[in-house]
Amino acid sequence: MKTTKYWQEEIETMPREELEKFQLERLKQTIKQAANSPFYHQVFEERGITPDSFQSLDDLRKLPFTTKDDLRSHYPFGFAAIPLQKCVRIHSSSGTTGNPTVVLHSAKDLDQWANQVARCMYMVGLRDTDVFQNTSGYGMFTGGLGFQYGAERLGALTVPAAAGNTKRQIKFITDFGTTCLHIIPSYATRLAEVMFEMGIDPRKDTKLHTVCIGAEPHSEEQRKRIEQLLGVKAYNCFGMSEMNGPGVAFECPEQNGLHIWEDNVIVEIVDPVTLKPVPDGQVGEMVLTTINREAMPLLRYRTRDLTCVLPGDCPCGRTHKRLARFKGRSDDMIILKGVNLFPIQIEKILMPFKELGSNYLITLETIGNSDEMLIEVELSDLFTDDYSALQRLTKNITRQLKDELLLTPRVKLVAKGSLPTSDGKAVRVKDLRKLS
Repeated sequence: MKTTKYWQEEIETMPREELEKFQLERLKQTIKQAANSPFYHQVFEERGITPDSFQSLDDLRKLPFTTKDDLRSHYPFGFAAIPLQKCVRIHSSSGTTGNPTVVLHSAKDLDQWANQVARCMYMVGLRDTDVFQNTSGYGMFTGGLGFQYGAERLGALTVPAAAGNTKRQIKFITDFGTTCLHIIPSYATRLAEVMFEMGIDPRKDTKLHTVCIGAEPHSEEQRKRIEQLLGVKAYNCFGMSEMNGPGVAFECPEQNGLHIWEDNVIVEIVDPVTLKPVPDGQVGEMVLTTINREAMPLLRYRTRDLTCVLPGDCPCGRTHKRLARFKGRSDDMIILKGVNLFPIQIEKILMPFKELGSNYLITLETIGNSDEMLIEVELSDLFTDDYSALQRLTKNITRQLKDELLLTPRVKLVAKGSLPTSDGKAVRVKDLRKLS
């Protein structure tokens, strides 16, 4: 078989006009399929929607948005578009507040998902000669099985290590000759720290060359830190269980935006307030429509993720649209003293400091009649126990945060490992304000 830089060259480099025609045909098929679900059957009847209602991709706006609340209110199977006996897997969110969101998959859905993840991995240079270690959980969370099946489709030797047990992870990396990791950003830096504590230099003592990072927001500064610590190339991955899971969009070797696979989804960027479309290059809320799913199509799903479509062509030759690094979410924006900000802005300031670890916690609280922000940041092993140096570092961080945020937070530097985590992910924001 001819070796190329593409997994599916015909699809990945399809001219835009052909790609949009392809999307329209798949959209019509999806409308026909979605009509079998109780939820969309009612929506289509109320609005007189049929596959013939769509003569261009702009006609997608005839449909209302679908929200996470819709999924929860029609729990568990109100979106099923095929009989349950033809479904082979369920994934869901944790559902810590109310019903979880449930996503159904047919065998065909799982097959195309595996292919999509394999396409992502091939794009960043992974091949069947690689050893792929997955540090994600393998339960209802999609990150574990999504990457597992994709790596197997690629033909790589897989190490389903799952989450946690850092020293065991490191033993697998060194003993099995792991070349690629799937890992969350905050854990990647922790893994590197433990390696150095054990006297292992990942650049010299392992075969690692690639990491796929996702599942929590991270800045370009944190990506560069991961690359420097582990001696790898780190590629940003976007996924969400409602759209299958990992592999919805992925960076190519250019690392200048995430290619979103438009043969499987249609992407819209809308103003989160007016819900009107915004032009390429303007940040808005991402709305996704599946066009290659059998068991549970989703139409115009409001992801709440804030990003933009990057204008222009990618030098890699792929024609699928590129998404900018996610700025945050329309529902996790912090408003403090009239200032709108996102945790990612704070991370961008913190990460360049070598004296700091990767974990931080933003606490919002009401003191007297004023809302205040406390930012606690863990120190790294590189910081020496020097009180005057600690004071200088705190002042420097506070000044830079003030310049970025246009308000002055309180900064507290704490010992490594003292801040909370949840299910392996760093807890970033705690809002204790009196919001009466």
